[in-house]
Amino acid sequence: MTDFTITSETAEMRLDRFLRREIPGLTQGVLQKLLRTGKIRLNGARAEANARLADGDTLNVPEIAAPSKPPRERHVVKMDPARIRELEGMILYQDEALIALNKPAGLAVQGGKGIAVHVDGMLDALRVEESERPKLVHRLDRDTSGILLLARSARVASRLSTVFRSRTVEKIYWALLSGVPDVLTGRIDLPLKRVEFGNTSRAEPASRKDPEAQSAVTEYRVLETAGKKFCLMELRPQTGRMHQLRAHCLALGTPILGDAAYGGIFVEGFAEQLHLHARKLVLPHPDGGTLSLEAALPKHMRDGLKYLGFTVPEAVKPVLRT
Repeated sequence: MTDFTITSETAEMRLDRFLRREIPGLTQGVLQKLLRTGKIRLNGARAEANARLADGDTLNVPEIAAPSKPPRERHVVKMDPARIRELEGMILYQDEALIALNKPAGLAVQGGKGIAVHVDGMLDALRVEESERPKLVHRLDRDTSGILLLARSARVASRLSTVFRSRTVEKIYWALLSGVPDVLTGRIDLPLKRVEFGNTSRAEPASRKDPEAQSAVTEYRVLETAGKKFCLMELRPQTGRMHQLRAHCLALGTPILGDAAYGGIFVEGFAEQLHLHARKLVLPHPDGGTLSLEAALPKHMRDGLKYLGFTVPEAVKPVLRT
């Protein structure tokens, strides 16, 4: 067993990032298994990957065998002029503290097996002169489009991480669903647990007594309907579990169009893509004021709205209120 005592230098770091830094060769798969089985303890209690460390915390980790192969270095995408223009075209808002992108569906946020192009590998192109490399503040699934926030410095990243943890951020997603729920406005309080299937993971409903269950809460309201066959839904996640919105929509009996992993079959008239979009983000700006961001819908979702005769919203400019 290896024991760590957190100091002020490493306070505010995510637990998983701290361990990958401190334990050479620790893979994500091994880390997830140790967390899932409760073998990593934070202050004596079961630890979670996204836990934020505090000065004085104690962390207990079992001995981990050295890897047979050295860990791979972070893959950085070669930034040719076309790739730089693509990245610059995603910028929704930027100032001295942060950058907001409107990430297209199909672009991964971080690298992994078989992923050659991803946002994290492109961020060097967003440096300003000798500034720090921008840092990811949160994540979106590869096939989910919409607002992705970046911090221009470690200071801002820490502040924004604190804001996200405090749940003072208003997060709104839009989804086109197959079917219409019986209750048009409601709250889904359904715990989820992560289940591994070979090289992939998915979220499944779990009993509250299950030690691997994580609280997952989503507020929703139906914005428009097409009979009983389709609807446009606004989703407001109150927690941030993996695939939470996708699993919760399936639990309602109304899977997201194009979400083959969670019951959403492909339907004639709609693109064969996930119809889930991170539409709006309202948060305290790290330098003061409130920043309100809205990301235009991707083409496949605009086409879906038109096909159903729904209203297609116009783009809304970012607003920073002091």
